[in-house]
Amino acid sequence: MSACPAAVLSATAPLPVLGRDVRVPLVTGGEASYAALDYAASAPALQRVWDDVAAYAPYYGSVHRGAGYLSQLSTDLFENSRAAVAGFLGCREGDQVLFTRSTTDSLNLLAAAAPAGCRVFVFETEHHAALLPWERREDVSVTYLDAPRSAGEAVGTLERALADREPYGPALVCVTGASNVTGELWPVRELAAAAHAHGARIVLDAAQLAPHHPVDVAELDVDWVAFSGHKLYAPFGAGVLAGRADWLRDAAPYLAGGGASRTVARGEDGTVEVEWHESVARHEAGSPNVIGAYAIAAACRALEEAGFEGLVERERRLVDRVRAGLAEVPGVRVLSLFGDDAPRVGVLSFVVDGWNSSHFAAALSAEYGIGVRDGLFCAHPLVRTLLGGERDEPGECGTADEGRPLSAVRVSFGAGTPDEHVERFVRAVGELVERGARWLYRTESGRCVPDAPVAAAA
Repeated sequence: MSACPAAVLSATAPLPVLGRDVRVPLVTGGEASYAALDYAASAPALQRVWDDVAAYAPYYGSVHRGAGYLSQLSTDLFENSRAAVAGFLGCREGDQVLFTRSTTDSLNLLAAAAPAGCRVFVFETEHHAALLPWERREDVSVTYLDAPRSAGEAVGTLERALADREPYGPALVCVTGASNVTGELWPVRELAAAAHAHGARIVLDAAQLAPHHPVDVAELDVDWVAFSGHKLYAPFGAGVLAGRADWLRDAAPYLAGGGASRTVARGEDGTVEVEWHESVARHEAGSPNVIGAYAIAAACRALEEAGFEGLVERERRLVDRVRAGLAEVPGVRVLSLFGDDAPRVGVLSFVVDGWNSSHFAAALSAEYGIGVRDGLFCAHPLVRTLLGGERDEPGECGTADEGRPLSAVRVSFGAGTPDEHVERFVRAVGELVERGARWLYRTESGRCVPDAPVAAAA
């Protein structure tokens, strides 16, 4: 396997992350620094974010209605975090920024706020967070669009579907900015133009885009954007839905409770009469996750200060290195919808001839200290399409002699990834394919786990 020239990759990751010094045991003996290459699932938290949260923690207090100093300080911090996220996203005047639990929660909130009779258009290539929330509304219909094989085909498919819709009423398009399976960038601006030309609105699932590329709501001309903090180098537990206020203002509160209500009174007939807020508080009932919101804002500031231009260019070089390394290994096929030349973020999925994906991922972890992901990545229809499987074909764990279950291996990285982790991954893939695993693996609770050394079993 050829070494990567020093000029190609920077010596260290641009943004230090938690866990960069963690060492893990190897089944072959000894230990290795953990190579976290599963950013598409959850990126490690930035050290800067963790430090900011730790500095605030002693001043933690209730928000919005407390009279005490810490309550007022926490309220300012919470609302300033909202403003920081709005700036990070390039929100327009009048747009709202709501703090949620995750991308999934954000899109479920928007699904609940869609007007009755709305037609939703979503490609089958979406993550389940964007694919499934709309089905929960009986008064909303969903049209699933086939997987396109080019960016142009995606735009054309959407235009035809919108033009043919009957009756002509409210419509919403839901689309990813970057695939969580292939990493490929989608033509968001063009899809937004197509949606608006046909009287529809569009929501951008930016869970995989925002950590890797600038997302400007006004420039992309999307109506809403959703993303998760845990993919944006912040700790778990918070997300964002940002965009136009009208559907959100007109919808029933996502959750009923304190904070969402302006006034509550007993009616003469014994019922409870409620006046709900029209601001973001309408959909933020209960005590908010102040630390989660602050962590997201801290991550936004860190990425902006680091400069997306340099981060994007470095990540492009990392992607090129991984693709070039995998291309040298016989029997490895990288999955793609739009072709090899399509631009992508640091997310690649692949299959290896003769290997079950769970077995391969387990060997990378146990023998090399590399954490990747395997399976269908909460995008079952897309992975089945890419692998040529039937719609109902299952994905299973098992060793290579159990056949080829429908699944793939995904490697993903970002601004906290050292070049050594990428090099180790490329080298490990080549060695596993050339020499095989040094341990035997068994299926346990649906996962492949180390069993015994190959030599001992022989």
